[in-house]
Amino acid sequence: MRAIWKGAIAFGLVNVPVKVYSATEDHDISLHQVHNADGGRIRYQRRCEVCSQVIDYSDIEKAFEEDGRTVILAKDELKAIPAENSHEIEVVQFVPSEQLEPMMFEKSYYLEPDSKSPKAYVLLRRALEDTDRVAIVQFALREKTRLGALRIKDDTLVLQSLLWPDEVREANFPSLEADIKISPQERDMSAALVESMAADFDPAHFTDDYQVQLRQLIEAKLEQGDSLDTEETFGVEAGEGGKGEVIDLMEALKRSLDRKRGGGSDASAADSGAEAGSDEEAAKPAAKRATARSTASKSTAGKAADTKSTTARSTANKSTAAKSTGAKTGTAKSSTATSSTEKSTAGRSTAAKSTAAKAADKPAAKSSTGKATTTRARKPA
Repeated sequence: MRAIWKGAIAFGLVNVPVKVYSATEDHDISLHQVHNADGGRIRYQRRCEVCSQVIDYSDIEKAFEEDGRTVILAKDELKAIPAENSHEIEVVQFVPSEQLEPMMFEKSYYLEPDSKSPKAYVLLRRALEDTDRVAIVQFALREKTRLGALRIKDDTLVLQSLLWPDEVREANFPSLEADIKISPQERDMSAALVESMAADFDPAHFTDDYQVQLRQLIEAKLEQGDSLDTEETFGVEAGEGGKGEVIDLMEALKRSLDRKRGGGSDASAADSGAEAGSDEEAAKPAAKRATARSTASKSTAGKAADTKSTTARSTANKSTAAKSTGAKTGTAKSSTATSSTEKSTAGRSTAAKSTAAKAADKPAAKSSTGKATTTRARKPA
């Protein structure tokens, strides 16, 4: 890294000489503009609108215009501003870190000790550690007086420039002034979704997908030239984007929660049991899920019952056939016995009953000897 500025931290009467390094960098792939007809590079020229001449950068000055009047400020005049010549980072306050508004953070710089002995540097770092506070500082850098926060990162002092209060816009949205009612079910569901996505932040787990895919496009273009097929390169049609389905808030929460729990969108759609969009349904998510599960259970039970029923019918048919045969035999004998009883006395009736009992024990044999039974029943009492 190359130091962009040198100065000293003024910690009371203690001076801490430091070198300032830019702590961040842009990882975006650098692209330039060309003419699409012939690939010629597009160059921007600094052309004077009065004489139409192209002006060198060394001949350009800065100016301010107000109410039709223009003031030209020469480079030497700008360098004469006292704050521009200051190379001091003045500590003005020590504050709790939670009092800093994250929106005010602008850019970060590493501070390296710039002296033979880093004792003063280490002392300031220890003071910040022991008090668990952040130092608020003022300094001038690149033609601007800045406000900053001095904190510690991995035993290194880090200077974070802050925006001035009037550089942070205020949010004024009339739509947020409306009285919005959030149901308890929606709050509970959103809390459950947050809990399902809770994790410790690790920036290494995230990727700048656009830059990765841009690099993939460049390499494919170098290899294939103008015959490049973006659908083959990315697996999707060029410009294809996600089309959000318009569903009600409760349904969206349910589907999101089901997806995080591993159910997937298909399972969540089945669990919903009804079309999204009804406020009444949104207020009764549990009932809808219970109905859907009940329906699914009945459907499964029905299928199982059909299988068992088929087997049962087959067995019952065989049993019914056997009983039917026995019943017909028994009916024939009963008719014979009844006819005999009408022609006989009480004794013959007793004999008929005895014969019927024997017929019940041996239906097949009795069936073939029904006439013999009738002959014995005709004897006079």
